Amino acid sequence: MQAIDYIVLVSYFVIMIAIGLWAMRRVSDQEDYFMGGRGFGKLLQTFAAFGAGTGAHEPVQVGRTVWTSGLSGVWSALMWLFVTPIYWITAVWYRRMRHLTLGDWFVERYQSKTMGVAYTLFAIVFYMFYLSTMFSAIAKFAVPLIGVETGLFGYELRYTLIPLIAGVVIVYGVLGGLTAAYWTDLIQGLFIIMLSVLLIPYGLWQLAERLADEGSGTLMDGFRLMHERVSPDYFNLFSGPSSGEFPIQYIISLSLLGMVGIVVQPHFIATGGGSAKSEDEARIGLVVGNFLKRLCTVGWALTALIALALFAGSTEIAADPDRVWGVAAREILGPLNLGLVGLMLACLLAAMMSSADTYMIVTSALVVRNVYAAYIDPNATEKQYVFLGRLTGLLIIVGAAAVSLTYADVFGQFKMAMELPILFAAPFWVGMYWRRANRTAVWGTILFSLLFFFVLPVVVPALRPELREDPTLATTTEVVTKSFERPATESDVARYDAWQNALRELESRFEPDERESDRYQLLLKSLGASPPQATLGEPIVITLKSGGASIFWRDGVIPVDESGEPLAAPQTEFVSEESDEDGMTIRTERIVGAQRGKGSLNLDFLLYSLAGFDLSTASKATLETLRLPARLLTPFLVLIVLSYLTRRDDEATLDRYFAKMNTPVRADPTADREALETAYADPNATAKRKLFPGSDLEFVWPTSKDVIGFVLSCIACFVIISFLTWLAGIGA
Repeated sequence: MQAIDYIVLVSYFVIMIAIGLWAMRRVSDQEDYFMGGRGFGKLLQTFAAFGAGTGAHEPVQVGRTVWTSGLSGVWSALMWLFVTPIYWITAVWYRRMRHLTLGDWFVERYQSKTMGVAYTLFAIVFYMFYLSTMFSAIAKFAVPLIGVETGLFGYELRYTLIPLIAGVVIVYGVLGGLTAAYWTDLIQGLFIIMLSVLLIPYGLWQLAERLADEGSGTLMDGFRLMHERVSPDYFNLFSGPSSGEFPIQYIISLSLLGMVGIVVQPHFIATGGGSAKSEDEARIGLVVGNFLKRLCTVGWALTALIALALFAGSTEIAADPDRVWGVAAREILGPLNLGLVGLMLACLLAAMMSSADTYMIVTSALVVRNVYAAYIDPNATEKQYVFLGRLTGLLIIVGAAAVSLTYADVFGQFKMAMELPILFAAPFWVGMYWRRANRTAVWGTILFSLLFFFVLPVVVPALRPELREDPTLATTTEVVTKSFERPATESDVARYDAWQNALRELESRFEPDERESDRYQLLLKSLGASPPQATLGEPIVITLKSGGASIFWRDGVIPVDESGEPLAAPQTEFVSEESDEDGMTIRTERIVGAQRGKGSLNLDFLLYSLAGFDLSTASKATLETLRLPARLLTPFLVLIVLSYLTRRDDEATLDRYFAKMNTPVRADPTADREALETAYADPNATAKRKLFPGSDLEFVWPTSKDVIGFVLSCIACFVIISFLTWLAGIGA
């Protein structure tokens, strides 16, 4: 980075802090601090939803998966696309709750203050892991840009960068509350959009100038040359050899799991519509903001394809594909010396900070409202509550930074964060629509989910370590090797050279006797399999190996000999070999010999085994898909059964709750309070639109606005897919 890049970066930090100081003067009570006075219109709600929903890890993640899997890798972030239409419905819920936290909703709906505490603990753990992925991603992105691996006192750069970023977020978020977060989100949202498109034209121009015979070219030349340098199978969104990581059934399962779990992510009470002036602002802000993110995802995918065409020979990326964005930004924007490298880093920081500030404030609201006010001092003044909110806001940022610094497995952090909402998803959905659901049943469901999905998978192997050696539990899927011929492209030639250079560089860092160490093997594994040696235009054999995944152990299995010592590679036996009509050879092998399980035990797959299912032929994506029924359906079934077996909650309280949820929000606070009092006086009057009058089911007839908005949102999903396909096909 040049001096001008650092000037741009420092200016960005100063502006964020200044906004926090400005917003601090507007805060007088909890509603101002935690909800911004519920006075936000469509523009700020849109960018709040966009900013909070766009994490710094996502451009980096898409860059990696598109680099390794082709265009289909975009589903690592675009999996949320088909969830977006649901937001048109859920945004109304968050506004009609009229609460400051989702913990307040659980307290009211299930008449249990303790449930608010449980939800607060969930939120703290969830955000520590989720935000830590963003801190880790920024550290990966910044190293190529800054050009150094180490920071202060000789430690890795992330030990300097992560605390610095955390400090800036804490300053402006703690000072200004949600108002500061939303105004900074507006600015940061524009930065994120810039992040998503800035590299595309410059990258295409650089591609054309580097590779065109005449020494210069147009954007169309760049698109054409991108297709010439990158194999056609890398441009398939749903099919083709490179899309095996994200088959259609896996995309559907991820979408369903995301739809069920995302509604209980704590920040949705604010960005999901709770801070909006009215229901229309809530709906439009949440849906438009998230579709804006989907469009940015299209830009991230195209940028990764351009990077693949330009930098397939990068040893740096071959050693760590997470650095695709950093290397691309440095090599494309750096030579211009216009401060664009600093701007690009500021853009990625914006993607993280626009999420972190909202998460911090939402978490502090939960601690204040559902712990301090509920159990410690319910009679504290508004100033005391706001002061405590500022103090507790530090908790989530400091915790996330600590997790990032001590647990730098970005994918592991992300998986942990995505699975935690299982605990509260079923109580939320069922409680929204079924009066019979009660607090006893909900506590039973939370306890079941906690034990079955998080505690027992770890505790059982700890108590019974011999299970790790059990041959039945050591079962793996079959190893499938697919191979086919195609002409070598320039990127194929460059990738082979880069891989070899990365391997030589890795070997130079370790003495021969050190190459059996776990660290060396981990770094070697991160390189992936060697690409085929290629000569431009000559046929090469592309080999795609999959399978060999453990069915019952979360972190896989390792082959061992008779004495229990690890082996370098598993033993396999031949099963079959065949060729399809496209000339692809498919060879199947089975892993044999003793194996030792690693990590936690997949209890849900034990149920499949007991039911007689043979999962040895399943792909990795299919195994992930089969995790869906247990995680998606079991908590719902447990909650419904327990609700029938336990006593109902107080009917008068439920009448008031459903009367409130069926009363549209008025933009004027006084008029809204009057409408609520009328509804509370006669709860039956609000039940006229029920689909099943006189029953425990609380579904209501949809309005024309409900239907039209939902249908248009569904159409928008297919428009975005068509746009991505068209864009990637330009120049083919």
